[in-house]
Amino acid sequence: MLDVAMIERGLAKPGKTKGGLADAMGVRPGAVSEILGGERLIKASEILPIMEYLELNTAPIMGRVGAGAVIEPDFEQVPPDGLGEVQLPFPIVEETVAFEVMGDSMLPKYENGDIIVVYKEQRYPLSSFFGEEAVVRLKTGQRYLKTVERGKSPSVVNLTSFNAKPIVGVKLDWIGEICLTLPRGQIERLRARTARTRKTTKGSGSRGHEK
Repeated sequence: MLDVAMIERGLAKPGKTKGGLADAMGVRPGAVSEILGGERLIKASEILPIMEYLELNTAPIMGRVGAGAVIEPDFEQVPPDGLGEVQLPFPIVEETVAFEVMGDSMLPKYENGDIIVVYKEQRYPLSSFFGEEAVVRLKTGQRYLKTVERGKSPSVVNLTSFNAKPIVGVKLDWIGEICLTLPRGQIERLRARTARTRKTTKGSGSRGHEK
């Protein structure tokens, strides 16, 4: 669930250091190097502090994606760091970003307000997504949550929905492979659980660094 490669990826983020991670874990500084070198195993109690410090279980919400509604390139002014972040129930191996669903054309599977987490980089060629749902960005800038279907030529696709007319013959600039879907209700429960966990952790007090 949590491995050395993920920790190394987290430590490569700006502002993340071995010393800071050791403080978050409540261990001596050398313990982090031992974990990275395979000399020490990660304890169950250390998983949450590692995930939170290295932000391995968060994805930035980079805007909204249209499921029926049209999200134009200039519809929103998204800050470079996004509109906030969503806490995931587990660490993610690769870089991800999230979008909030806007519209109802993908009901009953996706509802307005759901969060769709996708891989930041497109990992497979266009043809591998035919028949699959994905977050897509058109060459013209619009973003949609649609099912990608083969078009009349290799360079174009048709985008279909459960409850809307297909968008035919468009070119894609990017395909976001869906990693995780978080319904609105689940997002609130995850946030509440994270808050309770942090409160419990703070309330238990510090037991000192590992020797």
